[in-house]
Amino acid sequence: MLTAEQRAIVQSTVPLLEAGGEALITHFYQRLLGENPEVSALFNSTHQQSGAQPRALAFSVLMYAKHIDRLENLGQLPAQIINKHVSLQVQPEHYPVVGRYLLSSIREVLGAEIATDAVIAAWAAAYQQLADILIGAEAQAYERNASVPGGWRGARAFRVARKQLESSEITSFHLAPVDGGAVMDHLPGQFIGLRIVVDGKEQQRNYSLSALADGRELRISVKREAHGVVSRHLHDAVQVGDVLDIFPPSGQFTLADSDRPLVLISAGVGVTPMLAMLASALGTPRPVVFIHCARTPAVQGFRAQLDALALKHPQLQCHYCYDAGEGIAARRIGAELLADWLPQSRDVDAYFCGPQPFMAAVLHALRALGVPAAQTHYEFFGPSQALQ
Repeated sequence: MLTAEQRAIVQSTVPLLEAGGEALITHFYQRLLGENPEVSALFNSTHQQSGAQPRALAFSVLMYAKHIDRLENLGQLPAQIINKHVSLQVQPEHYPVVGRYLLSSIREVLGAEIATDAVIAAWAAAYQQLADILIGAEAQAYERNASVPGGWRGARAFRVARKQLESSEITSFHLAPVDGGAVMDHLPGQFIGLRIVVDGKEQQRNYSLSALADGRELRISVKREAHGVVSRHLHDAVQVGDVLDIFPPSGQFTLADSDRPLVLISAGVGVTPMLAMLASALGTPRPVVFIHCARTPAVQGFRAQLDALALKHPQLQCHYCYDAGEGIAARRIGAELLADWLPQSRDVDAYFCGPQPFMAAVLHALRALGVPAAQTHYEFFGPSQALQ
């Protein structure tokens, strides 16, 4: 149990975290992963190299320190962490290892004069409090996933039933359980965890589910990233009939029930969670505006399917914008385009997903156009302040 004195000490470190939190967490990751290769599969090497993962964790640590006395003010951050951990099957035994390296990194980066024994003790108590909260919530999620019809705990073997090219750089993988059993329902917008061995090294990744739950299969649609270890392996080496280890669906970026018009905005492979949301919405009378941005028509996935749905469902309007393309004028997402494409009433529910600059532009445009902040929803790997 954290004492009032320990909470005050943790909060006193907020200015230090604001100034040097990312450097601290980068040092933490270097030591943790360098000395514990067995846990490296839990961390995306691409996100490590880009700095996205250290930035995200630094932001989480900062927010926790700021709100140590009022954890309810953390909003959706704990749910995001819990869902991420569940999708990667983080276990209770991982927490002491992480805690040990976090505390030693605080001492090593800040120095003994600042990171005194009292500061380390306060942060040890704070970390244990957080670990207990997360472990408890994750245990409930694991139990829930195992107990629902078609659910499971840990890894389950799925066979690639079909591999379908969606564009010059996006491929869909239709996955059916090897055991022939049912597959648990998932919510539109959720993702699965995937475990795979590439060049003798275990890797874990998350991929959004790009189709509605049908009780029989899961579908993921993967962009081949130039430097993506797992995405390149999936595209180039994984074939129909191959078996992959899949962890149960997770994620809180999901389509909520509502009668308001729905606006789905995506860029690149950010379209994947939107496809499941769209399929769900088209089962209702709800008006839907679907907006997708891509570099060129050649790299855009699913346009033919989207256009076919628009012809079949009068409630659906589809709009596209491209950076370039033969005979196509470049158009960038922003308030001007959205003003033309959104319903006249700004009382809409807007969901968006894509690269960070795109998401920042969409968030700013939606605010400028008067879409209520509580009705804007997005999924972003990294500190949410980067979009503000």
